[in-house]
Amino acid sequence: MQKIRILWADDEIEMLKPHLMFLEQKGYEVITTNNGRDAIDLAVESECDLVFLDENMPGMSGLEALSQIKEKRPLVPVIMITKSEEETIMEEAIGSKISDYLIKPVNPNQILLSIKKNLNTDRLVREQTSSSYQQAFRQIGMELNQIDSWEEWVSMYKRLVYWELQLEQTADSGMHEILRMQKTEANNLFSRFIERNYMDWMRGSEDRPVISPGVFKRYVAPHLEQQGPPVFLFMIDNLRYDQWKVIEKSANDLFTTQLEACYASILPTATQFSRNAFFAGYMPLEIQRRFPDHWVNDNEEGGKNLHEEFFLKEQLKRLGIAGSVSYTKVIKHDFAKKILQQFKGLERNALNVIVYNFVDILSHAKTEVEVIRELADNDKAYRSLTQSWFLNSPLYEMMRMALDMNGIVMVTTDHGTINVDRAVQVAGDRNTTTNLRYKHGKSLHYPTKDVFVIQNPAEAGLPTSHLSSSYIFGRNSDFLAYPNNYNHYVNYFKNTYQHGGISMEEMIIPFAILKPKKS
Repeated sequence: MQKIRILWADDEIEMLKPHLMFLEQKGYEVITTNNGRDAIDLAVESECDLVFLDENMPGMSGLEALSQIKEKRPLVPVIMITKSEEETIMEEAIGSKISDYLIKPVNPNQILLSIKKNLNTDRLVREQTSSSYQQAFRQIGMELNQIDSWEEWVSMYKRLVYWELQLEQTADSGMHEILRMQKTEANNLFSRFIERNYMDWMRGSEDRPVISPGVFKRYVAPHLEQQGPPVFLFMIDNLRYDQWKVIEKSANDLFTTQLEACYASILPTATQFSRNAFFAGYMPLEIQRRFPDHWVNDNEEGGKNLHEEFFLKEQLKRLGIAGSVSYTKVIKHDFAKKILQQFKGLERNALNVIVYNFVDILSHAKTEVEVIRELADNDKAYRSLTQSWFLNSPLYEMMRMALDMNGIVMVTTDHGTINVDRAVQVAGDRNTTTNLRYKHGKSLHYPTKDVFVIQNPAEAGLPTSHLSSSYIFGRNSDFLAYPNNYNHYVNYFKNTYQHGGISMEEMIIPFAILKPKKS
């Protein structure tokens, strides 16, 4: 294997022989020079892997040489060495994209640590991450079968997402596969937990978590009752917890998270049900009863989410909360840019709700657009697309402006989504709903072991279009396929993002309150 080649430029290079010998004993090849001009040429000619550069050399200074080295070899790590501790010199060096900064006199271990940090970090991180997950894997495996509360499932899901994001830094396909299998096992157990407890939650059991109809009252209303700064509630449709975490990390320069909670999406985990319940503060059946002109069943024609602003204002009235309210739904990029131009004017409102639909559009596009299928082939790629979109979106700028207004900024969603990979054959009459993760209708035929069934929808707060109608829900990453043209149907929808059923990804929903990052 070829030795790592280090270029060391210092006008007192002869005095550094002990350091040079130490590095050679460690297996590094060291090339030396005593001036900045030669350092520039050698950085190119020697194809060195790393440069140690003295800041204070006669003639061309280290900082001057640094700019030219980075121009010719932008990716080579440069470690600046200096006698000075002046802040301006440090800032200038850091601004010129140095990789490290050492103060003389340096000792051999400092030098070795800096080399490893800059040349071996990726490998060391990969190895340590894989090793750490192997230990966590055993602990998680032991705990999975003992979980019996919503809070424990939220904690477990957060741990699995943490390791998923950590392992993205590694190329260890074996560890990725082990984690995928562990998430599958967790989702199977989570589905059983939901099936055992969901109907009790609907009856108002004491251990019921915060569910969709109660989120606004629990987390948003208290800030409005105080009549303090304006509240900005950003609902990013179809956003999963793991996508929220990459957004949070990407916007680290913009905000820190003051509160992160997770609520439970109601079933079906679909926009018509979960988002309407969020804004109305009622379960869907109660919405239909109270506002029959504002509810459209999912097997009927017409928009299913056209009255969210009405539901929101009715809930505010019921909670006794006064103050001006704005409600904006963003579906197209051009419209978002127009909202951005007028955003400052929202400061006068007590509450501003911005529903942003991009992530939902992205998940649907994976089904319909071949290039999106390739770009979002797996969860890692899906998160990456979300991250790239967010950093370049008007939403990012809206959040920045809201924080600059000293507003209370909240981020949440209505439900998540899951990448489906296993078909479960279901049959029904022509009025059966078409969603792939749940079905609603009468005369449904299905394998009982593969679905969660709600025979009496009214007990689950769900409307029906027929007295004998029932709901069935797919578990884990299953999707429900009709027997007609079955193989084509399965091949078309396999490895697409769907929602409506039972999984941690769809049901464990983030709700965050942000505060601006200190300068």
